[in-house]
Amino acid sequence: MATQSPFFGKRTSDADSLTSRPAPLVGSGTNLSGTPVNPSSLTSAAAGASTAPVKEGGSKLTVGPNIKLKGVEITDCDTLIVEGLVEATMDSRLMQIAEQGAFKGSAEIDIAEIHGQFDGNLTVREKLVIHATGKVTGKIRYSKIVIEEGGQLSGEVSFGASGRSESKPALQAAA
Repeated sequence: MATQSPFFGKRTSDADSLTSRPAPLVGSGTNLSGTPVNPSSLTSAAAGASTAPVKEGGSKLTVGPNIKLKGVEITDCDTLIVEGLVEATMDSRLMQIAEQGAFKGSAEIDIAEIHGQFDGNLTVREKLVIHATGKVTGKIRYSKIVIEEGGQLSGEVSFGASGRSESKPALQAAA
């Protein structure tokens, strides 16, 4: 066993310790023996399944608890997870706001899942989900919406955020 933390100062070890070769980084493409691994052969359990579906090669930004990200434009981000405070403008595929998280600003999103607070202009092209602890205020446009009991939605709310011009004539023709 080590007598000191491996992060500070010199590390001493017992005779039983492992070799001095460092462990491979997660996702480094090798197994513990150093043999290359094909990432597609991993199961979701082995790959560490996440709660949000992220497409392969997709970019993900997580703003952790007690972090404040202000005055930015977020681009080329597939998934945004907000656990702190974000004041920004963004266009993304998926946004998840945790219960303690808050987003202020403007967002164009395919799928938004709100457990915390959103304040500003929100355009959801596919599906807006407001959970029981969620609160959404401002100018909201959506294509599909789900609001759990206790979830709050206020402001200027309108239907039709798909952005597909062919869907609007189809709705008018049906009327």
